[in-house]
Amino acid sequence: MNQWTDKLALISITLWVGALWAVGYVAAPTLFYHLPDRQVAGQLAGEMFAIVAYIGMACGFYLILNRLMKYGGAALKQAFFWAAFLMLLLTLAGHFGIAPIIAQLKADALPLDVMHSVFADRFETWHGVASIAYAIQSLLGLVLVLKTTR
Repeated sequence: MNQWTDKLALISITLWVGALWAVGYVAAPTLFYHLPDRQVAGQLAGEMFAIVAYIGMACGFYLILNRLMKYGGAALKQAFFWAAFLMLLLTLAGHFGIAPIIAQLKADALPLDVMHSVFADRFETWHGVASIAYAIQSLLGLVLVLKTTR
């Protein structure tokens, strides 16, 4: 692991997985616990999740390309490659698929909080889908951390 590309891969794993875990399991819950306005907490959490998504896109593309360049076709037989690939797909689906649906539901509910509107059930469903996808990403991130040296 002397090459700068390997060091950049290690930094990418640290940044991506660390951001996933820190925002999803520390920062966002803290916002909802301490801020009295759940709409503000949700807006701030949403902004942080968007930043994590951009970090994930950049790091995911780099990690996949790095693995392919380093191992060629053999990368396709590695758990690391598939974990990074699935994490990237979930990031893209979450940011460009699920997040816009959630944002639209919030906008449609205005001036009410979405949880006090006719859109509450759909919001809860899509929020649940997003939460499950995020949890899967977080677990796949553990695979990246544990398979780093291979």
